[in-house]
Amino acid sequence: MSTPAKSSKTAAASRRARRAPAVAVDLGLAGDPQLLAIRASWLEGLTAERGLSPNTAEAYEHDTRAYLIFLTEHLGGPVDLAALSALTPADVRAFLAERRRAGLSPRSMARALAAVRTMMNHLERHHGVNAAAVRAVSAPSKPRGLPRPVPVTEALAMLEGGSDWVSLRDAAVLALLYGCGLRVGEATGLDVADVGDPLLRLRIRGKGGKERDVPVVARVAAIVGAYREAVPFALDDGPFFRGEKGGRLSPRIVQRAVEQWRYALGLPDSATPHALRHAFATHILAQGGDLRAIQALLGHARLSTTQVYTAVDDRALLKAWRDAHPRAAG
Repeated sequence: MSTPAKSSKTAAASRRARRAPAVAVDLGLAGDPQLLAIRASWLEGLTAERGLSPNTAEAYEHDTRAYLIFLTEHLGGPVDLAALSALTPADVRAFLAERRRAGLSPRSMARALAAVRTMMNHLERHHGVNAAAVRAVSAPSKPRGLPRPVPVTEALAMLEGGSDWVSLRDAAVLALLYGCGLRVGEATGLDVADVGDPLLRLRIRGKGGKERDVPVVARVAAIVGAYREAVPFALDDGPFFRGEKGGRLSPRIVQRAVEQWRYALGLPDSATPHALRHAFATHILAQGGDLRAIQALLGHARLSTTQVYTAVDDRALLKAWRDAHPRAAG
């Protein structure tokens, strides 16, 4: 009678060990060399073949590394192509559960699953791995909050540059975020050749290497022009926005500039450089701008991404009604 009990306890202990959080191990030692070589080649091709940004490619590397580390512990040994083919949806869900225990948000978990799916689909197409298990698992639902744009008055205040070239530079970058809807990386990534003189339009290289034309209004062009005249470095070629030592301006410097404005203007933590891009879209929409035109200006691949700004506009209209309408309280 004692043997089955001992066997049951042993099996339970084995299951508990199998569910234990993954231990960080060196994939170079624990992983199957063939699989790791294939993964390395796939990662190298992400930016060249699919046009992914370096940040996205880095996220894919991080998420797929976490996946293989987890499977090494979960399966009890190095992972190879055959082991990946034998995975079940329960194994993939166990990975997501481990990511949740590690503190990842639903959005980050969905990103991790997308990275794993992309890798597994590649392995299926080129190396015969069965990727059905990872396709059978749905991503965690992501709560979608509304964008929180910077109010018009405060956004315009951020465009007031000082007399020194650094202040004029910061104002010029923020003018492109708010006046043209650029992402901060798109603005700091501009080269001299991208910024005409006179400045009427910008050719922007956005996510995935996609390019778009963005018109520049006179006020924004004047702010950018003031920086161009004051910068102490020759803007013959190379990066347009320069750091204090002459190299390309770091997005982190722009973030710090907005942080200073946030403190000075008493704005909430949601007032970030990206919130100026939100403000661009929301304020154009509030003035009757066409949603398709806003989509093109922002470089959104899908109209549904742009449509979120209609909810922001509706929220502002509802607030105005509640503040002003005599029957709002009823």
